[in-house]
Amino acid sequence: MGKTKDIRAAVEAELRFDPLIDPADIAVRNIDGDVALNGTVPSYPQYLEAAAAAQRVGGVKNVHNHLEVVLPDEDFRDDAMLTTAANNALTLNVTVPDGVEATARDGNLTLTGTVGYGKERAAAELAVSGLIGLRNVRNDIEISYNADPVDIDLHVQEALDRSALVPGDSDVQAVTKGGTVTLTGHVRTWAEHDAVVDAAWMARGVIDVSDNLQLTG
Repeated sequence: MGKTKDIRAAVEAELRFDPLIDPADIAVRNIDGDVALNGTVPSYPQYLEAAAAAQRVGGVKNVHNHLEVVLPDEDFRDDAMLTTAANNALTLNVTVPDGVEATARDGNLTLTGTVGYGKERAAAELAVSGLIGLRNVRNDIEISYNADPVDIDLHVQEALDRSALVPGDSDVQAVTKGGTVTLTGHVRTWAEHDAVVDAAWMARGVIDVSDNLQLTG
């Protein structure tokens, strides 16, 4: 997968292979493992899935998702209808705390409110991501929790040590300042990368994660 044309062809093949994606209007560009997805897809879940599919391909170091969601006429929802559907989805989801709200404008949802954990913030976004009529999601939910940065570093490192996806000789380090965890080091795959980032977000007191990990492929 070292050659540029091979990575691009592999990403295109993965997009065709994934049953959740219609790749007809997706163009793939690659420069030394930096992959850009351009074009259109008919739904927000396909927008997300296309990036995930590209990340599964060996040799891909970064994915720049420039896809635009162009809804078919039958999937259009006015803002009032989409806002109601989104807030119902948030209310009915047991993993989303009370107080999180959604507002739609031109098919774009904005999530607001305050939660105690990064995983709750992500859960809110996931709860609305499959709604008909959705073009994009802006997650402005705040995370509010006080914790000792030393404890955060320790808990993240312990989580990495437990992970089956992170090798024992990993050089990944997590340093916390002001509630922000900065991740540095090298990972071999996107699965390992995501395992490290997810571990950081799960720690109590984390309000942001700065991802400086390098993918070696």
